[in-house]
Amino acid sequence: MEMNWKLQASPDPDQVARLQKELTTSEELAKILLQRGIFDYEGAKRFFLPETNGLHEPMQMKDMDKAVERLERMRNEGEKVMVFGDYDVDGTTAVSLVSEVFRKCGIEHLTYIPDRYVEGYGLSLKGMEKARESGCSLVIALDCGIKGHHVVEQAAEWGLDMIICDHHQPGATLPAAHAVLDPKRSDCPYPFKELSGCGVGFKLMQAWTPRLGWKESDLDPLTDLLAVSIAADIVPIVGENRTLMHKGLGVINETPRTGLRALMKQSNRGKIWNTQEVVFQLAPRINAAGRIEHGQLAVELLTTNSEEDAERIAAHINELNLSRRSKDADITGEALEMLKGTEDRYTSVVCSESWHKGVIGIAASRLIETHYRPTVVLTASGNVLAGSARSVKGFDLYTAIDVCKEHLIQFGGHAFAAGMTLRKDQLESFKAAFEEQVRSTITDDQRVPTLWIDLPLDPDAISRRFYNSLQRMGPFGPGNMTPVFACFGLLETGGSRKVGSGKHLKLQLRDESGIELDGIAFGMGDKWEQIQGQRLDVAFTLDLNVWNGIERIQLMIKDVRPSAAVPAA
Repeated sequence: MEMNWKLQASPDPDQVARLQKELTTSEELAKILLQRGIFDYEGAKRFFLPETNGLHEPMQMKDMDKAVERLERMRNEGEKVMVFGDYDVDGTTAVSLVSEVFRKCGIEHLTYIPDRYVEGYGLSLKGMEKARESGCSLVIALDCGIKGHHVVEQAAEWGLDMIICDHHQPGATLPAAHAVLDPKRSDCPYPFKELSGCGVGFKLMQAWTPRLGWKESDLDPLTDLLAVSIAADIVPIVGENRTLMHKGLGVINETPRTGLRALMKQSNRGKIWNTQEVVFQLAPRINAAGRIEHGQLAVELLTTNSEEDAERIAAHINELNLSRRSKDADITGEALEMLKGTEDRYTSVVCSESWHKGVIGIAASRLIETHYRPTVVLTASGNVLAGSARSVKGFDLYTAIDVCKEHLIQFGGHAFAAGMTLRKDQLESFKAAFEEQVRSTITDDQRVPTLWIDLPLDPDAISRRFYNSLQRMGPFGPGNMTPVFACFGLLETGGSRKVGSGKHLKLQLRDESGIELDGIAFGMGDKWEQIQGQRLDVAFTLDLNVWNGIERIQLMIKDVRPSAAVPAA
């Protein structure tokens, strides 16, 4: 797929020189820091030493006082609590975190994750019935609940109080819960708005545990769960999230909980764990529990102290993930066959009643990698069709689907992802309406993926020292992405080759001064013919490759193309 390269705006040269001198660093690093809003020594100190940044006072969050007082009443009167959470990574880590605090405090409680296919997303009446039958008088809802008005009302009629800990955008009215903790509430003064659902649960524990005589540092062992939730839920890794992510990665790498350690072992990764590895190695496995079987498995894994149980559950979850990957590959392959000959379309809408409902969202994202356009993947769900939709950057998917709602039973979501149900006899009419709406509103720029490049880089600037400096900029993620560089006019030396059954390229490159560079280009085997012996422009991040004990800086290539003029900023 062709990509549109764009250079980030170059910072003011005087600012670059000043920051370079103040930090005693390279010109390249000074430019990157300025691009990310770091203008002086103090800003750099806060950025490079996130562990020294204090966390915000949790009592600033609207309704936190009500929530803490309700927890105190629960503790003093010996009430039983249900800890309820969504079935994805954010929800299961949140439930595990609160459950661990309650267990250490001797609070009688049970954990509950709704069945993805029986109960669906969010608060469920079945869950509230379970709470009532189990003798609970309080429910803590994590990573869900902000739009669960009906369930909250029914729970209240059954004598259940509720504390909602959510991070999604509220509707026009809030549920009538005992306390609603959500930094995105319009009346919430909490200064950081981008917490994960697990993060909101953590703030509740941070506010409550001083009543138990805990120090703030006593919560540090729980930050491994926070790091997993922050990475998996793709919230911005800035501000408070950056501090929590830094703490959590430290725990993951030094003293991970029993269940995470067992899951890490299943991934066969031996090196230091960073954000990217959490996203691609741990998160899919945890998610597979809820997609293929049940999210409660993830909570059991993340809360057990038994090595034997952890090994058993982690192995089972790993098998579920392998099943998920197989189903994903099958669906994607079948869908790509369906899409042959549709190159002139502005949307992809594919359907098979045999596809697994828990994997269609992943398949929709996969299809965008090859057909860059708004995509809907549908399968059977009882007597109707259920679909997952994904968008391309900059295009408001939710609004487009809303225009087509006359063909749907229901839908929900946001600008980049949505879900829907529709009658089978409405499939073709929805497909036509969706295509027409997207065709009439999408821009030409939105139909081509954009690759943003932080800096053009001279090959002689690529060194182990520069790489080490970049690593200190982590944790990377939304709001602080791994820097992308570009070298222009590199010569393919003839030593390049296809690897991985021809799917990938191992490149050997050289600049005009004779500096040689090695690169790996995953998924670009089809570019083999056009790059041999050519002058190339290469966009990349930097990685450290270790082979037979020898360390070498390697280009992780994002895109490669025949050499052209440097793109305008």
